[in-house]
Amino acid sequence: MGTGTHYAVMSSYDYISQGLRTYNLDNTIDGLYIAPAFMDKLVVHITKNFMSLPNIKVPLILGIWGGKGQGKSFQCELVFAKMGINPIMMSAGELESGNAGEPAKLIRQRYREAADIIKKGKMCCLMINDLDAGAGRMGGTTQYTVNNQMVNATLMNIADNPTCVQLPGMYNKEENPRVPIIVTGNDFSTLYAPLIRDGRMEKFYWAPTREDRIGVCKGIFRNDNVADDDIVKLVDTFPGQSIDFFGALRARVYDDEVRKWISGVGVGSIGKSLVNSKEAAPTFEQPRMTMEKLLEYGNMIVQEQENVKRVQLADKYLSEAALGEANEDAIQSGNFYGKAAQQMNVPVPEGCTDPTAENFDPTARSDDGSCQYTL
Repeated sequence: MGTGTHYAVMSSYDYISQGLRTYNLDNTIDGLYIAPAFMDKLVVHITKNFMSLPNIKVPLILGIWGGKGQGKSFQCELVFAKMGINPIMMSAGELESGNAGEPAKLIRQRYREAADIIKKGKMCCLMINDLDAGAGRMGGTTQYTVNNQMVNATLMNIADNPTCVQLPGMYNKEENPRVPIIVTGNDFSTLYAPLIRDGRMEKFYWAPTREDRIGVCKGIFRNDNVADDDIVKLVDTFPGQSIDFFGALRARVYDDEVRKWISGVGVGSIGKSLVNSKEAAPTFEQPRMTMEKLLEYGNMIVQEQENVKRVQLADKYLSEAALGEANEDAIQSGNFYGKAAQQMNVPVPEGCTDPTAENFDPTARSDDGSCQYTL
């Protein structure tokens, strides 16, 4: 069995006791599906942070982690929209800077900005996407900088003193409202361990179940007249794919319509037609998404994924100093002469392609039946 967070060891529901698995929340918004376990965890965490519970220390940070492309950030956005929250957002790219201390200062500024919104009477929270990518250590090759250290320390300090968050160089005795913090990531084991301890961060492993995947896909294809049975079949055909795979699959179906438009205006006129054009923006008839077409494009995307995993040219170039055979993979897989020869009328070298034959021709790419053998 594989290791790492992109392999779902347990589903999100396995972490919840049997007595707590009944959800009475309306988990749809504008036809889009929100996983019940995800919505329950996020809504309860935010609500608890706005309550004064007797003799209970509520963790300020909720860490939502799990495999790549499983819709963690999008599910959060749907829950925020459902609750009427406009969160203050941060991304992993803002957690590093050429100036030491700048990201830590930015976290405090964003936190105080959210606190000011709450002070004006509107619910708010701070959301940091892909925290592990910006503040974690991805193996021995990742440099751990002063900013990484200060980001971890700042989040720890805010989690311990959420109502006394000061900006650098300033001190104000007036307390600020408590702001719940939501962070997402793929692997929180790369973060500084004291930050993710239970008193500071409540952790939620998000691994969508089959029902969740079907529900999300129904939302993705809600305007395409795809039957529910076809969506179930589509999800079951690609069980190992993340949820964003199905969004990419839907986008791929429009490729044929785009090709028709390009052939109509001409390749040389694409820029004039799309950038600062006085003409109306191009419109397309909604393509008919048949099950056969969806499966065809789905298998094409899977094949591209396999190519990335299989070829790994970077390792080849490093080991061979970029002097290796550039087209070796395409030649071995039979694609080098295939489509190019058909489209460009390139002659394919013929001859004996059997290495065991006496007249084996290593330059031949198509066997012409001329192989000779010694009996």
